[in-house]
Amino acid sequence: MAGTPHTGVPESATGREARRSGPTALRILVGAHLRRLREARGISREEAGYLIRGSHSKISRLELGRTGFKLRDVADLLTLYGADEAERSALLTMAEQANAPAWWHDYRDVVPEWFEDYLGLERDASLIRTYEIQYVPGLLQTEEYARAVIRQGHEGSPAEEIERRVGVRMRRRQILLSAAPPKLWAVIDEGALRRQVADSATMRAQLEHLATLAELPHITIQVLTFASGGHVGGTGPVTILRFAPAELDDVVYLEHIAGAQYLSRRQDVLPYQHLLDQLVVHARPSAATPSILRLLAAGV
Repeated sequence: MAGTPHTGVPESATGREARRSGPTALRILVGAHLRRLREARGISREEAGYLIRGSHSKISRLELGRTGFKLRDVADLLTLYGADEAERSALLTMAEQANAPAWWHDYRDVVPEWFEDYLGLERDASLIRTYEIQYVPGLLQTEEYARAVIRQGHEGSPAEEIERRVGVRMRRRQILLSAAPPKLWAVIDEGALRRQVADSATMRAQLEHLATLAELPHITIQVLTFASGGHVGGTGPVTILRFAPAELDDVVYLEHIAGAQYLSRRQDVLPYQHLLDQLVVHARPSAATPSILRLLAAGV
């Protein structure tokens, strides 16, 4: 596509994969196509920004999919880039779909802005790989376990706020129950499973819930036991998201106390892919997970 502005939108972007993509993935797809069209024409970000009454940084945000689209801006850029009618129609349709409001907009009071991108990426991912060292991954938490973890993290917050945060976590879990759920591959440190964040009944129910989920075909859970030693790790929780459209790069998500980091450049993503690959090797096989979890549950 980089060779000419008239090569069209790839079939994977306009066909079945793009139709399955949610607003966040579509936003990134549209941005990537706009960047390729601009570069093929030899147009600078400054020139493109001037056309839409903005700056080069606005073009950068559009091309990275980090902001919503004004359809007029997209239309003006496509005219500047010399897009043909088929390409123009496809990208404008995708841009319009990318502007669809997400369910978490109703929870803006408890969802920080830096987490909104993750919610969109998580919903649109076809594969979610994650490593957790402190808690059970959010997508795999029971309601009572989630409530206990959220209370600890927001001590002193009103009960209504706690319940709204729990509601967000429970809504996130629905992607695992959808008609076309993502593949989830989680490596959980044994310490996270043994950490008593709630009463014994809640912990037992959480471990039994994990054992049940581990038997589902689209969910793989491995336990990094204490016996695995210190061969790998040395870092906090890591999540890598992969998407069905081939045009979308993997995204590494690293959460901090008051913010998050999103990595998508290949040289930044590779070390984390290698880390998760090593964790998979050193963790117990997934076939052993149900028995490990039920043994832990019996000891709570």
